[in-house]
Amino acid sequence: MTSPATQSAKFHPAIIAIHWLTFLLIIAAYALMEFKGVFPKDSPERAIMKSLHFSIGISVLLLSFIRIVIRFMTKVPPIVPEPPAKQQLLAKLVHVALYGFMIGLPLIGILLVNSHGHGAVFWGVELPALIGEDKSLGHLFHEMHETVANLGYLLIGAHAAAGIYHHHKMKDNTLLRMSFLKK
Repeated sequence: MTSPATQSAKFHPAIIAIHWLTFLLIIAAYALMEFKGVFPKDSPERAIMKSLHFSIGISVLLLSFIRIVIRFMTKVPPIVPEPPAKQQLLAKLVHVALYGFMIGLPLIGILLVNSHGHGAVFWGVELPALIGEDKSLGHLFHEMHETVANLGYLLIGAHAAAGIYHHHKMKDNTLLRMSFLKK
């Protein structure tokens, strides 16, 4: 059992679980799109990969909203020792960008699918369209989705690198706050 002192040094267990599940889902979403080209354009395999990509993306969107709600209902454990104010500001900006990425990218994806005259399918359930068919908007949403996805590599890499830097160089508890490990 975790002691109250150890528990307060970590994020709420639901936030930790959602963080790592979201990370795995994002890896899966990227992998599905990177490797869909292995299959011919109108093949059933490629269609399955696209469908899974859509469902995973919408899952990331929903998990992000759940995480935000839990985050506002729980305390943020302090970083010990406390980092300089500029680092704290940079961390907040990166976190805002990450939430923007995890919410914005799936929403753009939904609009992209809708603009091509299709409903977004979430684990077999077709969601109501947010917009009607519009091929010129579809092109814009495609470019936006691809650009934001490419920026996601940078954001995720910076976030991971910062956690590793804090753990190994600054020797603080930044990384441990998001870990299920006791130490």
